[in-house]
Amino acid sequence: MLSAASRPYIDASVPVLREHGLAITRHFYASMFEARPELRNLFNMGNQANGAQQQSLASAVFAYAANIDNAAALGPVLERIVHKHASVGILPSHYPIVGHYLLAAIKDVLGDAATPELIGAWDEAYWLLAGELIALEARLSERSNAPLGALRELIVADVDRESDNVVSYYLRSPEGGSPGDFAPGQYVSVSITLPDGLVQRRQYSLSDAPGAPHWRITVKREDADADKPAGQVSNWLHANLKAGDRIMVSPAYGEFTTTLDAERPLVLLSAGVGITPMMSMVSALAAKGSRREILFAHAARNGSHMALRRHLAFAAKQLPQLRVATFFETPQSGEREGTDFTHAGRMDISRLSLPANADYLLCGPVPFMQAQWRALRDAGVPAERLHREVFGPDALDHLL
Repeated sequence: MLSAASRPYIDASVPVLREHGLAITRHFYASMFEARPELRNLFNMGNQANGAQQQSLASAVFAYAANIDNAAALGPVLERIVHKHASVGILPSHYPIVGHYLLAAIKDVLGDAATPELIGAWDEAYWLLAGELIALEARLSERSNAPLGALRELIVADVDRESDNVVSYYLRSPEGGSPGDFAPGQYVSVSITLPDGLVQRRQYSLSDAPGAPHWRITVKREDADADKPAGQVSNWLHANLKAGDRIMVSPAYGEFTTTLDAERPLVLLSAGVGITPMMSMVSALAAKGSRREILFAHAARNGSHMALRRHLAFAAKQLPQLRVATFFETPQSGEREGTDFTHAGRMDISRLSLPANADYLLCGPVPFMQAQWRALRDAGVPAERLHREVFGPDALDHLL
């Protein structure tokens, strides 16, 4: 628990962090990577380049200060962070390094406003948070029976093009079977060494049922646009990874899942490659012979950009109670509403018949999830029934 002496300084930091948080985190990353360049292998340098990681950390520090006494709000966020840290290889020894450069960044950016008392309060708050994360990560390592950051070699058994820019890779153990069990909706880290020698890990949802004789990851190639550079790892995988290759992969992690024996209706709302964890859940429910009422709504640019379409059709044959709705933003010539897709335009939940008392799972680009979250809350869905998976840094908008 934060000491009474430090609490006023943390409380007073909330408006300061709102104003200067991004400058602090930019300075933090720049100074840490300059002094410790080897740490670039631990961080997603694509998110560094487009500024997403700096913004996410600024949001996280601000959210922590604003909710430091709200364990109910912070708990799910910490759980997500713990799984991510385990998958990328964050170790207890990294926390003193991060703490040193983060506190130094606060001092440098705030200048005279960073009094010894303020820095002392943030030093205390940081180590309270770090201690909790270290303990949670140790427990996760024990439950998963794998060291933090562990990788093992898997074999690419098959490669399947799903859409114009999405490819599925089927992974098996060297012995030829499934690499192991996982909860539907979880992800793995894939580690590669880029041509410049930089080692990078990326997380990809497992997109098939746990009982399959393989792990399947479904990877979207991230092309460059005006707002972001091309995805280094996704482009490398699309250009280089082929059947018979070996690749280093982590155990399965992640808390975004559903209980297979639950009876409450389930609504899955996804967009783009956000379909991948949803497909794992639907495939697992189909394999189990679930009678749970399921609404699967997905948004894509058009049919050529919808991944895993035939796998969803196969699951629908096994689950007569599954309703599928697709939204194509810009339908192609020949695609017709009511046949090739359900609705033209962006996803609009007012065009769906939502079941009563359902659990809702959301996955897709952050603006998509923000829009659906607001729409569902406006429709009267309780926040505790809403769950989301964020690919990449989380803006933590629900805590801000």
